[in-house]
Amino acid sequence: MGLKDKKSKQTNSSNQQQHQNGGHFSPFKFAKLVDPDASWDKDQLGDVLHWIRQIVALLCGLIWGAIPLIGGIWIVIFLVISSALIYGYYAMLLKVDEEDFGGHGALLQEGLFASITLFLLAWTLVYSLGHF
Repeated sequence: MGLKDKKSKQTNSSNQQQHQNGGHFSPFKFAKLVDPDASWDKDQLGDVLHWIRQIVALLCGLIWGAIPLIGGIWIVIFLVISSALIYGYYAMLLKVDEEDFGGHGALLQEGLFASITLFLLAWTLVYSLGHF
Protein backbone atom coordinates (compact mmCIF):
# COMPACT_ATOMS: atom_id res chain seq x y z
CA MET A 1 0.00 0.00 0.00
CA GLY A 2 1.50 3.26 -1.12
CA LEU A 3 1.54 6.63 0.59
CA LYS A 4 -1.26 7.85 -1.66
CA ASP A 5 -3.51 4.93 -0.63
CA LYS A 6 -2.84 5.58 3.08
CA LYS A 7 -3.73 9.26 2.74
CA SER A 8 -6.91 8.34 0.87
CA LYS A 9 -7.92 5.90 3.62
CA GLN A 10 -7.17 8.48 6.33
CA THR A 11 -9.23 11.11 4.52
CA ASN A 12 -12.13 8.70 4.08
CA SER A 13 -12.05 7.63 7.74
CA SER A 14 -11.91 11.24 8.96
CA ASN A 15 -14.84 12.14 6.69
CA GLN A 16 -16.79 9.18 8.09
CA GLN A 17 -15.98 10.23 11.67
CA GLN A 18 -17.11 13.80 10.98
CA HIS A 19 -20.22 12.40 9.33
CA GLN A 20 -21.00 10.20 12.35
CA ASN A 21 -20.16 12.88 14.91
CA GLY A 22 -22.75 15.28 13.56
CA GLY A 23 -20.25 17.31 11.59
CA HIS A 24 -21.12 19.93 9.06
CA PHE A 25 -21.87 17.36 6.38
CA SER A 26 -24.30 15.21 8.36
CA PRO A 27 -27.37 14.26 6.34
CA PHE A 28 -30.79 15.25 7.60
CA LYS A 29 -33.51 12.66 7.40
CA PHE A 30 -36.91 14.10 6.59
CA ALA A 31 -38.58 11.24 8.49
CA LYS A 32 -37.09 12.77 11.64
CA LEU A 33 -39.36 15.80 11.18
CA VAL A 34 -42.42 13.82 12.29
CA ASP A 35 -40.80 11.22 14.55
CA PRO A 36 -41.64 11.87 18.23
CA ASP A 37 -38.93 9.39 19.30
CA ALA A 38 -36.13 11.17 17.43
CA SER A 39 -33.48 12.94 19.44
CA TRP A 40 -32.97 16.63 18.74
CA ASP A 41 -30.17 18.95 19.65
CA LYS A 42 -30.86 22.63 20.23
CA ASP A 43 -29.48 23.81 16.88
CA GLN A 44 -31.34 21.23 14.79
CA LEU A 45 -34.70 21.94 16.40
CA GLY A 46 -34.09 25.68 16.19
CA ASP A 47 -33.32 25.42 12.47
CA VAL A 48 -36.43 23.36 11.78
CA LEU A 49 -38.67 25.73 13.73
CA HIS A 50 -37.08 28.71 11.97
CA TRP A 51 -37.73 27.33 8.49
CA ILE A 52 -41.27 26.20 9.31
CA ARG A 53 -42.00 29.72 10.47
CA GLN A 54 -40.49 31.17 7.27
CA ILE A 55 -42.64 28.92 5.09
CA VAL A 56 -45.76 29.91 7.04
CA ALA A 57 -44.79 33.59 6.73
CA LEU A 58 -44.35 33.35 2.97
CA LEU A 59 -47.61 31.47 2.45
CA CYS A 60 -49.62 33.82 4.68
CA GLY A 61 -48.04 36.87 3.05
CA LEU A 62 -48.91 35.62 -0.42
CA ILE A 63 -52.48 34.74 0.60
CA TRP A 64 -53.08 37.98 2.52
CA GLY A 65 -51.83 40.03 -0.43
CA ALA A 66 -53.79 38.09 -3.03
CA ILE A 67 -57.15 38.25 -1.22
CA PRO A 68 -56.47 41.48 -0.55
CA LEU A 69 -56.57 41.94 3.18
CA ILE A 70 -55.73 45.20 4.92
CA GLY A 71 -55.36 46.21 8.55
CA GLY A 72 -53.22 45.48 11.55
CA ILE A 73 -55.48 42.69 12.78
CA TRP A 74 -54.11 40.47 10.01
CA ILE A 75 -50.59 40.85 11.39
CA VAL A 76 -51.86 39.64 14.77
CA ILE A 77 -53.69 36.75 13.08
CA PHE A 78 -50.48 35.78 11.28
CA LEU A 79 -48.58 35.80 14.59
CA VAL A 80 -51.24 33.63 16.24
CA ILE A 81 -51.28 31.14 13.34
CA SER A 82 -47.50 30.98 13.15
CA SER A 83 -46.99 30.57 16.89
CA ALA A 84 -49.79 28.00 17.16
CA LEU A 85 -48.23 25.89 14.39
CA ILE A 86 -44.79 26.09 15.99
CA TYR A 87 -46.17 25.20 19.42
CA GLY A 88 -48.24 22.34 18.01
CA TYR A 89 -45.24 21.04 16.12
CA TYR A 90 -42.73 20.87 18.96
CA ALA A 91 -45.11 20.21 21.87
CA MET A 92 -47.73 17.93 20.38
CA LEU A 93 -46.12 16.28 17.36
CA LEU A 94 -42.49 15.93 18.48
CA LYS A 95 -43.29 15.89 22.21
CA VAL A 96 -39.95 17.42 23.13
CA ASP A 97 -39.28 18.65 26.65
CA GLU A 98 -39.20 22.41 26.13
CA GLU A 99 -37.05 22.92 29.23
CA ASP A 100 -34.19 21.11 27.47
CA PHE A 101 -34.30 23.79 24.77
CA GLY A 102 -34.68 26.93 26.90
CA GLY A 103 -38.42 26.86 27.55
CA HIS A 104 -41.46 27.82 25.54
CA GLY A 105 -40.29 31.40 25.08
CA ALA A 106 -37.05 30.42 23.36
CA LEU A 107 -38.75 27.90 21.09
CA LEU A 108 -41.63 30.21 20.16
CA GLN A 109 -39.22 33.06 19.44
CA GLU A 110 -37.13 30.99 17.03
CA GLY A 111 -37.26 32.70 13.62
CA LEU A 112 -40.01 35.09 14.72
CA PHE A 113 -38.52 38.40 13.65
CA ALA A 114 -37.29 37.13 10.31
CA SER A 115 -40.72 35.64 9.63
CA ILE A 116 -42.48 38.93 10.42
CA THR A 117 -40.22 40.67 7.93
CA LEU A 118 -40.80 38.03 5.24
CA PHE A 119 -44.54 38.05 5.88
CA LEU A 120 -44.80 41.84 5.57
CA LEU A 121 -42.61 41.89 2.46
CA ALA A 122 -44.62 39.18 0.69
CA TRP A 123 -47.95 40.70 1.73
CA THR A 124 -46.97 44.20 0.60
CA LEU A 125 -45.46 43.06 -2.70
CA VAL A 126 -48.37 40.85 -3.72
CA TYR A 127 -50.94 43.43 -2.63
CA SER A 128 -49.15 46.27 -4.40
CA LEU A 129 -48.44 44.38 -7.60
CA GLY A 130 -51.85 42.78 -7.82
CA HIS A 131 -54.17 45.54 -6.78
CA PHE A 132 -52.66 48.81 -7.95
